[in-house]
Amino acid sequence: MNIAVPKKTCTDKKCPFHGNVGIKNEGYTGKIIRKDSNRSATIEWNRQNYIAKYERYEKRRSRLRVHNPDCIGAEIGDVVHVRKTRPLSKTKNFVIVEKVGAL
Repeated sequence: MNIAVPKKTCTDKKCPFHGNVGIKNEGYTGKIIRKDSNRSATIEWNRQNYIAKYERYEKRRSRLRVHNPDCIGAEIGDVVHVRKTRPLSKTKNFVIVEKVGAL
């Protein structure tokens, strides 16, 4: 899917590159705003929603809980690309596949 495999290796079962998790086509790009010690992170991105009554746009934000594999090792403030997977936990259905940059 045109995603480069990270140079670093890991032993994480939930890693799409070194584990048993497949990834799907649905993906998003966002900034990491929170990171946990148990390989979880929260990403956020802003979007605009059109309101026909007022003929204007309003700002909205979306947040996702994602899995952060050891081989990726994304930190707070990094812009990352995530892809959908099978359910990894109660709230996590996405995994980080690459770092796009940092702000």
